[in-house]
Amino acid sequence: MIEALLSGCLAFLLALALGRPVIDWLRAKKVGKSISIDQPSTHMVKAGTPTMGGIFIWGSVAIATLVTNLFELRDGAIVLERRSMLLPLLAVNAMLAVGVIDDLGSLVGGGRKGLSWRLKFFLIAILSVVVAATMYWGLDAQSVNVPWAGRYELGYVYIVIAFLVVFGTTTSVAITDGLDGLLAGLAAFAFGAYAVIAFVQGQAFLAVFCLSVVGALLGFLWYNAHPALVFMGDTGALPLGAALGVVALMTGHWLLLPVIGIVFVSEALSDIIQIGYFKFTGGQRVFRKAPLHNHLELIGWSEPQVVMRLYLFGMVAAMVGIALALSV
Repeated sequence: MIEALLSGCLAFLLALALGRPVIDWLRAKKVGKSISIDQPSTHMVKAGTPTMGGIFIWGSVAIATLVTNLFELRDGAIVLERRSMLLPLLAVNAMLAVGVIDDLGSLVGGGRKGLSWRLKFFLIAILSVVVAATMYWGLDAQSVNVPWAGRYELGYVYIVIAFLVVFGTTTSVAITDGLDGLLAGLAAFAFGAYAVIAFVQGQAFLAVFCLSVVGALLGFLWYNAHPALVFMGDTGALPLGAALGVVALMTGHWLLLPVIGIVFVSEALSDIIQIGYFKFTGGQRVFRKAPLHNHLELIGWSEPQVVMRLYLFGMVAAMVGIALALSV
């Protein structure tokens, strides 16, 4: 666990160090976020804030992983060890590329649009298929851990479930990104919970990766806390969701994702309910504005209040998730 904690500290310091020069570079390149008219009017003052801050989140994780979690010194030679760690790194890099392309299309004064949701869903689906197949045939994973009941083998059904886990987690996490500090903090709680679960299972390498992500997110929060100096954008959000889904599958505790990620689930459900009810009733709405964090703002909560109160749910959910995992 010492290695995992030190890796998290390293990622935190790297994110702190990389943050300022990356933000200055993004500002110089005029990589400023445009604010959708679908957002609450109070968000319009954020127009022009640099986006694509996910660059230094994942840059920090990559460096920490290379230093502490991918290679080992054996008999005087550096060898690639812990090959299973290549899977979350693959998911991160694939979604990072998609996020960069999408963010470049959502800039102030940009001449082109970001990726459509249909195309993003298609690309996320491709990654989900690759992850599901790799988990089943590459890592020989096909089980689920059920609290108080034990472990059960699922056979080929696991492939479908793994697809749904990665696809659902990636999209839900991306939807949650909308307020200063909201996603970074909630994701840190979720990865922290899975770090504990992985360590208890003896998967030290996975715990190291999770705490590297936590450290990088905490470093990012230094610049993303209200009022934010930078947004993570899809460059940060899409890889976060994909990595979280992969980590959940690698622990076998993917059944706990809706618990540990209760806020992500609530955000996604609020969007689904709003769209479904709007179409079914011909224009009526359940929420003042979806997703959930926008609704909470519009009923009178300040942005910091929304973030902090959802943090509380995220922290409690992480503790409940760990407790359930320990009961297996």
